[in-house]
Amino acid sequence: MNKEHIANLLEEKHQKLFSWLEQQDIELWETGPEGKWTTGQQVLHLLQSIKPLNTALSLPKFVLKFKFGKSNRAVRDYDAIKNRYLERLEEAKGITFKGSQNMKVSPLKEKQYLLNRLQVENKKLQHKTKKWSDSDLDTYILPHP
Repeated sequence: MNKEHIANLLEEKHQKLFSWLEQQDIELWETGPEGKWTTGQQVLHLLQSIKPLNTALSLPKFVLKFKFGKSNRAVRDYDAIKNRYLERLEEAKGITFKGSQNMKVSPLKEKQYLLNRLQVENKKLQHKTKKWSDSDLDTYILPHP
């Protein structure tokens, strides 16, 4: 994938996400299924994931190389990345990682603020992606935030 394709894919997926969020019952923002996150917690999790990614993409590349290394495998397409992510989720079923433990329930009054922040961070991610070269996007690796 090239950077334009990645940025377009980010836009497409976020538009689908926001359409889905707009259709959710307002009660689900603060109350979710038993043992599952609320819609508000899902949004908060996405926001907590995208912000460090945006920060990382602003760092000098030598810092990323030093901290996380470089890719030692062939470039993966979107479907391969998605499938690997889903495999990892399945492997970790029932495990809640530290940053996601005790995820606070966002009050309904914060909904618009969080959705606005998520949209801004998504636009930042698209912009930062376009500023990187395709070669660098293929070379540098980052962990799941």
